[in-house]
Order: sequence, then C-alpha cells, then structure tokens
Amino acid sequence: MLETDKVFAGSIPENYDRYMVPLIFEAFAADLAQRAASLAPAAVLEIAAGTGVVTRALAPRLSPSASYVVTDLNQPMIDYAASRQAPDSRIQWRQADAMALPFEDAAFDLVCCQFGAMFFPDRSSAYREAKRVLKPGGHFLFSVWDRIEENIFADDVTNALAEIFPKDPPRFLARTPHGYHDRDLIRTDLERAGFSHVVIETRAEQSRASSPRLPAVAYCQGTLLRNEIEAREAGSLEAATDYATSVIAARHGTGEVAAKIQAHVIVAVA
Repeated sequence: MLETDKVFAGSIPENYDRYMVPLIFEAFAADLAQRAASLAPAAVLEIAAGTGVVTRALAPRLSPSASYVVTDLNQPMIDYAASRQAPDSRIQWRQADAMALPFEDAAFDLVCCQFGAMFFPDRSSAYREAKRVLKPGGHFLFSVWDRIEENIFADDVTNALAEIFPKDPPRFLARTPHGYHDRDLIRTDLERAGFSHVVIETRAEQSRASSPRLPAVAYCQGTLLRNEIEAREAGSLEAATDYATSVIAARHGTGEVAAKIQAHVIVAVA
C-alpha cells in the first residue's frame, strides 16, 4: 500500500458516500450491523468508519444505554459521517489511528470495522490495538474484500484503465481494497495478535446500478483511484470515466447493470 492510499479528502468523501456506498457497501453494512447487534454489546468502537454506512445501520440496533465511539483516520470522512447521522447522544465521533487507538485498555465489548483493515499499514499493530481495547472475551468483527477477480465492476474498471494507461496502469483497487484477501494470512495475523476462535465467512452479494456509468463514476471518482488517474495525465478523469463506462456497458449492457461482489467477514475473540 502506498502512503497516498489512505488519504480521503477533497470531494472524495461526498462522492464515496453518494456512489460507492449504495453500489457495494450497504448490503454488507446491514449484515455486519446484524452480526454486531446479535452480540448485544454495551460499549462499541468502530474503526475506519468512512462515511458512516455501518454506523447508520448499527446505531438503531443498539440498546438505549449503549455507548458507541465512531472513528476514522481521516477527519473529512468523520465529519461527513456525522453530518449524515441523526442526532444520537450515544455516539461519540473521534479522529483516530487504528494503530494507536486513544482509548484505555479493556474499554469495549466490540470493535467493528467494515472494509478498513486493507488500509492499515501495519495490520499486526492494528490488531494488537483492537485486542488491547477489548474486554477479555470481547469480539473483533470486521470485513475485507475478496480478490479483485471476484468483484466484477472493480475488475472491469481496473482493466479498462490499464488499456488507457498501459505503461503505468492505476492499480489502487487491486493493490489496496482488494489486496488483503488471503484467508490463511488473515487468520495468522489475528492469532499472532492474540485473538482466538477466528471464524472467517466468505459472502457474496450483488452490486447493482441503474446504468453502467454509475459504477464507473463510483470507482474512478469516489475512491482514491481518482488521484492515480489525475496523476497519470492532467484533465484525464472524465475521459477515463467515460472509457470505464463503455467497458462496463459492453460487458453488462446499457441499462440497469448488476455484478458479483464478494468479501470475507471475520469474527475473533479477545
């Protein structure tokens, strides 16, 4: 992962929430929220919360007396997430680095994270921090994307951009969001951090959009892929988005489109 792969700023948070969240995150957020709520946690920490899609799904499921601390490395993402959330005295918003959490030991019953672990520069440190802030027997619940070939629109866009920029293809999607998919490695990383009873479930969903342009815009302009495209050639963002649209349309049709997305959902005990 490059250092630039974790800086969500500018117009990316809004585009991310507008396009990426309904395209690929909402279904998995509903599932993660249901799993989290089934554990009946009294104190919850969410890390790498992004624009708050899990927060919006989970908060209504928590007890009235629960506390819920929502964090992200990027302040613009937290600010946007807070602006989307209904007023809730149980929720505290904090900027926080998952590798150096500003919380006391054994403070939470549950640490949850949707599609954030891939962005941690040192996952062992992040997992040790998650275990440190969990009470004994507490749960670490998180998800990561499976390999890019199992996530069709992301793969389509990546291949399209490789045709436009053959000498230096933008590889952000394959490198980072889809770069931490090895189940054995995930299990080993967690066990080395001191977690036990690691369960990994691979789950497929459908990514749906009303037109082929929506996934093209989502990936090209609502993720850090945007920075890579603009770095290759100034003013190329719209042309790249248009070409990605044409590739998706050729493969999936010009009307409503749908394609497979797949992720691993992991739960481990502190």
